[in-house]
Amino acid sequence: MSARFEEIDWRPTAMGDISLRRRRDPVSGIDVYEVKLGDEFLMSSLFTAGEIALTELGLAELPDVAPDAELDVVVGGLGLGYTAVAALDDPRVRSLTVIDTLAEVIDWHRRGLVPLGARLSSDPRCRLVQGDFFAMAADSRGLDPEEPGRRFHAVLLDVDHSPRHVLHPRHAALYQPAGLRALAEHLHPDGVFALWSNDPPDEQFTSVLAEVFPRSAAHVVDFDNPLQGGTSTNTVYVARTEP
Repeated sequence: MSARFEEIDWRPTAMGDISLRRRRDPVSGIDVYEVKLGDEFLMSSLFTAGEIALTELGLAELPDVAPDAELDVVVGGLGLGYTAVAALDDPRVRSLTVIDTLAEVIDWHRRGLVPLGARLSSDPRCRLVQGDFFAMAADSRGLDPEEPGRRFHAVLLDVDHSPRHVLHPRHAALYQPAGLRALAEHLHPDGVFALWSNDPPDEQFTSVLAEVFPRSAAHVVDFDNPLQGGTSTNTVYVARTEP
């Protein structure tokens, strides 16, 4: 039996101290993995419904584009890997580029320190890229450092807590019309941009999405929250470019 609590890794980064921790849940008896950056909890393996729904809702928008298409997908934000693995579970995905600003997080996966690390590191379709997603999205060279100007069928983003609650001030520009227009240039026609948020649907942000994309929607994802003894929600925004 594993110890009740273990700090698997701790490192200083440019964004603050980051730690990977594992604890034994006293109710379920399972190991829970948590990522903390400074004083903020970024992710827990106890709550993954929203991260998985981000992929499922985003990629569900694509069948009518080309039913037999092979999809090229970008995930912004690696975390514990649940969004990325959900993409690999879709048999249409032929390539997955996962971008994270922290080399430390990528290293956790490559060293097998997190449960999904071996799966992501060993799948030949998946490439883990250390980089600033927000700077890359704003740059005409785009989201693949090995192929400038490359376009993708879907970009799935799970970094900030919400468009209003960002981890770094420089991220805020992406959620404005100019930032979203720059990101849309990296998508194929009829491509999908999907975004995870920990907050309820934001009317101001949905208006910004509607200004940039011809089709967009906010989906509320419900999931059990055993820590609070009830149900919690995330929001997944899904938008599509012009056909």
